[in-house]
Amino acid sequence: MILIDTTIVTTALPVLMEELDADLNGGVWVTSAYLLAYAVPLLVGGRLGDRFGPKNLFLIGLTIFTLASLACGLAPTVGALIAARAVQGLGAALLTPQSMSLITRMFAPEHRGAPMALWGATAGVATLVGPLLGGVLVDGIGWEWIFFVNVPVGIVCFVLVVLWVPKLPIASHSFDLLGVFLSAVGIFLLVFGIQQGESHEWGAIWGPITAWQFIVGGLVVLALFVLWQAKNKKEPLLPLHLFKERNFTLANVAITCMGIAVTTFAVPVVLYLQTVREFTPTQAALTLAPMSLTGIILAPITGKLVSQWDPKRLAVPGFFLFSVGMFWMAWLVGHQAALWEILLASAVMGIGSAGVWPSVSFTATRDLRPSEAGAGSGVFNTTRQIGSVIGSALIALVMQAAIQAQVTAAMAGQGGAAASGASGAAGGTGGDAVPSFLHAAFATAYGQSVLLPAIAAAVGCLAALCFRPRASAVAEAASQEVRS
Repeated sequence: MILIDTTIVTTALPVLMEELDADLNGGVWVTSAYLLAYAVPLLVGGRLGDRFGPKNLFLIGLTIFTLASLACGLAPTVGALIAARAVQGLGAALLTPQSMSLITRMFAPEHRGAPMALWGATAGVATLVGPLLGGVLVDGIGWEWIFFVNVPVGIVCFVLVVLWVPKLPIASHSFDLLGVFLSAVGIFLLVFGIQQGESHEWGAIWGPITAWQFIVGGLVVLALFVLWQAKNKKEPLLPLHLFKERNFTLANVAITCMGIAVTTFAVPVVLYLQTVREFTPTQAALTLAPMSLTGIILAPITGKLVSQWDPKRLAVPGFFLFSVGMFWMAWLVGHQAALWEILLASAVMGIGSAGVWPSVSFTATRDLRPSEAGAGSGVFNTTRQIGSVIGSALIALVMQAAIQAQVTAAMAGQGGAAASGASGAAGGTGGDAVPSFLHAAFATAYGQSVLLPAIAAAVGCLAALCFRPRASAVAEAASQEVRS
């Protein structure tokens, strides 16, 4: 539910803005409010689970998320929708780290592969299903149902967790209040600056404060947070010794790259299909269906393999195929290739994605002690989410620059009316069809934009190549701790 909600609004946004009479800035904030409220408290959410019990925090987060989803669907104005989306993000931030923490604490490292692979595979499929589900629901029964669909799922999930998930022992923990404050302020400033920078042309966002000042301020506060974590000898919010574990550090790098890639690839492809090929939202979303279907089919297989093989054997080819599929997609979009070729490239990306999520998730947690589960899962999910936010800002910037350059070139030799149409088309990247004489320019620009997620996936592949192949002595100690 949580990861679908990061992407499901993409295909619904034009209809949603029209029915709620919202401008572009209001439409952007429907997504931004959720991402911001989700990213900021993630680190704290992991630690709260350690202190008060992951099952308790999971149920609290699930309740907030489900009720906020209902409020989103009932929102009468775009302002009410933005507020409900922020509350929804808060629930997601409390819920997300607990799912990973529960798995880490319930299973010894040697038995953690299959459940962690299922967790990762679910995350991977969810990020791919969002645009498809959004298109089908919007065209079929209305934009409200992209939020209403969460309510029955949330209710069933709540009942099953109450009945089946055990209450784990809670150790006495001190709480790093200064660390909470510094991390929340730093992440807020960084994420807010990145989110709003492109829409404000990287100038003033709030009064005289520019996007770059927000970003630099966030980095400074986060640097102070790291210094405090190193100085705090009691129980820091972020145990820095986690990053001494090579696999944990590299897995965070890899999942950040994956966060960038999965957030950005669909935007230029869907816009190309809707504006140049003139597909409906459902048709555009269905073009990406092979990626979702291959991910769903392969999830049980990769779940078994990751517990039997070295996860690196899945992560490296997974990232490689995902990157190759996107480089191929970039070429196909830029050259307005046949639909069957785009479907084939989509399937290749799905095969790659199926190998990435379970292997990287398992690698990140494999060598963590159960007492470190909350902090570790909070960091892992935070880096993935920040990757998504960075990707959202970057893809808008890249598309704007690419479209402007290609349209300017296409205008050479065009007359007044054509030039006027080109100028208007270059002003945005919405869902309206572009003039036919600009199809080639927009297709080239969208194809160039897909290179961003392709490069991010290639960097993730390099990180996966450096994974340590065997579990360390820390994992053996953690296994004994679980047994005792």
